[in-house]
Amino acid sequence: MESKIVGRGKELRIIDKLLLSEKAEFLAVYGRRRVGKTFMVREYLKTHIQFAFSGSYEEKVSVQIDNFFHEYIRRTGGKKETVAPPNWNTAFQYLADMLYEMKDSSTKVVVFIDELPWLDTPKSGFVQALEYFWNQHVSTMHHVLLVVCGSAASWMQQKLFKNKGGLYNRITKRIKLEPFTLFETEQYCKSKKLKLTRYQIIQLYMVMGGVPFYWNELSQGKSAEQLIDEICFESTGLLATEYDQLYYSLFKNAENHIAVIEALASHPYGLVREELLKKSGLPDGGTFTRTIEDLYESGFIAKHRPFEKKVKETQFRLVDMYSLFYLNFIKDNVENRANTWQKIANQPRFVSWSGYAFENICIQHSSQILIKLGIAGTFTEISSWRHKGNEELPGAQIDMLIDRKDGMINLCEAKFSNKEYIIDKDYNATLRQKRAVFSHVTGTKKSVVTTLITTYPAMRNNYYLEEIHSEVTMDDLFVE
Repeated sequence: MESKIVGRGKELRIIDKLLLSEKAEFLAVYGRRRVGKTFMVREYLKTHIQFAFSGSYEEKVSVQIDNFFHEYIRRTGGKKETVAPPNWNTAFQYLADMLYEMKDSSTKVVVFIDELPWLDTPKSGFVQALEYFWNQHVSTMHHVLLVVCGSAASWMQQKLFKNKGGLYNRITKRIKLEPFTLFETEQYCKSKKLKLTRYQIIQLYMVMGGVPFYWNELSQGKSAEQLIDEICFESTGLLATEYDQLYYSLFKNAENHIAVIEALASHPYGLVREELLKKSGLPDGGTFTRTIEDLYESGFIAKHRPFEKKVKETQFRLVDMYSLFYLNFIKDNVENRANTWQKIANQPRFVSWSGYAFENICIQHSSQILIKLGIAGTFTEISSWRHKGNEELPGAQIDMLIDRKDGMINLCEAKFSNKEYIIDKDYNATLRQKRAVFSHVTGTKKSVVTTLITTYPAMRNNYYLEEIHSEVTMDDLFVE
């Protein structure tokens, strides 16, 4: 039967190797909520899964174990244990006995436990029971692939990958499932028969990012503007009410995470730690550090070290496209009127938002940019740079630069436009000045050139030919 999975080639190749392995395997799949972890595992391994069970959000341990037992009864037909287990140790013993009876299987037997962090309720003993289940039983079962999955990336990091107890170094493979790239998003649209141009896909990507669950909400036969109105501004639209649920279902004390997200949303080009502490209103200490790590591991924020700066000057930037869009446009829209977005898209604030939203897309597709520039095989570092300005030199800001081992630096200028971009005399002077300030302040000996990243190709006028060394268009961002 043909798989319904779009993209995910790298991840599926990892799973294929585990299925062919001649030893017990323990795979952990993690990534932000709604990214398609459960669908990928269930769809690709549907002929191998012999037991599947999912944790429930904020449910009591007795109910979780009862749910586990009902799944066990379905798999065994009630021919074995008929009394619900009193604790997780006994529950996993039931499962181990079932797996021992499958030891002669000619193919890998898969056990899939989903939403693992939701099962680790206070005093439940779940993690310890899982440790014993793997170490005592499954690790000796060459026919078994244990797959666990979770959206709370920080929990997965601390309780599984960095576990100092019985699960230390037991995970044999991990997959961090990322949102779709533009290439994968386009493939997904084709599979759903959504007739969208690449420009329209980028418009929607700026709103939803590459989160498959969001794209699945789109209906056929509508423009990007109509779809954004439908999913974001109608009262029944998924993204009209997704924001709070997104964070509260992932994090304890989610108010801290939301405070950081909203501070970064008001400074889309990023903040250093001290600035972020002040803007978020959170106290310095371990809680703040964990909050930052939670958001980073879950893919909501990115870390960028400015050009030739120290670690303490690392900037944090909001890269979750939906959160950025929600806080700019949906949050204060209380009227839920039809055609709201079509009105907003003609306002000046759309221009500034679309600029840094497109920059986020470019940063997330830096590998595609390197391919276009012909330097994918060259050692490069992606960073940013800012000069506040003084009496000697004006201020300058570069949000994406490519520092190359081959003696060149590309200063990238991202421009989102619905038509052919035109570099005029003033903008040419701005680019030339920015390049000169960067070279003077940094004292770099490398050749510094300007790279233009646009939606549609820019007009090749004299100003373009004077300043632009290379150009990347949106079509170049849609490569695998």
